[in-house]
Amino acid sequence: MRRIRLGKVVVNSSIGEGGARLDRAAKILEQLTGQKPSVRRAKKTIKSFGIRKGEPIAVMVTLRGKRAEEFLQRSLDAVGRRLSGDSFDEFGNFAFGIREHLEFPGTRYDPELGIIGMDVIVHLCRAGGRVAKRRLRPSRIPRSARVTREEGIEFARSSLGVTVE
Repeated sequence: MRRIRLGKVVVNSSIGEGGARLDRAAKILEQLTGQKPSVRRAKKTIKSFGIRKGEPIAVMVTLRGKRAEEFLQRSLDAVGRRLSGDSFDEFGNFAFGIREHLEFPGTRYDPELGIIGMDVIVHLCRAGGRVAKRRLRPSRIPRSARVTREEGIEFARSSLGVTVE
C-alpha cells in the first residue's frame, strides 16, 4: 500500500487564441500522445492579452496507465532526464516544460503544423487514493498516506532515472 505509482500525466499546450493555430496544436498533441485532446476555454476576459471569456485558448490531454508511462519516458528524454528541485510540489507531483515538440526523439518538422511548446504535469499517488475522489462516501486521505516531496523526488530518481538538481 505504501508503493508510489504514476497516477496520471497531463499535457497542456496554451496557445492563447483559437482558430487555425489551436487546431494545429491539437493535431500535434494527438500525434504525440495517441489520444484526442480536449479544448480549454478562457475563464475570464483579459483585455491586455486580447482574450475573451469563453474563447478557446488551449488544448490538453490526460493520460493514464501504459500510455502515461510511455509518454512520460519520451518527454523525459526530450528534457535530457534532468529536472529542477523546484519542479516538485509538497505532494510529490512534478511538472516541467518542453519548449518545442521537436525535442521529442523521432519527431520531424512539418511546415504545415509549425512548432508548439507544452507543459507536462505528473501526478504521483498510492493505492487507496480513489477514496477521496469516489462519488459514493468520499473521505479524506490522512497526511501519512499522501506522497511527500522527498518521496516524489526519490521516486523520480529511482524509477524514472531522472537527475534532480
